Amino acid sequence: MNLNKYIGYTLLIIGLLIIAGTLWQSYNVFTGKAPVPLVFMTPVTSKTQDAPQASEQINEAVKKQIEQIIPSSAITKILNLSVWSFLAVIFMMGGSIVSSIGVKLIKVTG
Repeated sequence: MNLNKYIGYTLLIIGLLIIAGTLWQSYNVFTGKAPVPLVFMTPVTSKTQDAPQASEQINEAVKKQIEQIIPSSAITKILNLSVWSFLAVIFMMGGSIVSSIGVKLIKVTG
């Protein structure tokens, strides 16, 4: 077997493994079997203020109202899922490119 053909099949298999692994991990993340990779975290605030100013009281009141509508943990989950989806697309495109290089090497030596 020619070296180019061997390298072509190796690249084809590596590309397919990258794509399959990414799809499997994405399936596990979106079904809840695996945790979402944490890129963004919900900030923890400490309540150690003596006498809050009027503007700080207004900010706290607005923050509480927004928290009732959209919890901050939901925003972080959406951001983390978005980042994972973006990275999964990049991995699958990379696997596709590696596989296509392998196919081209197999065709050339065919």
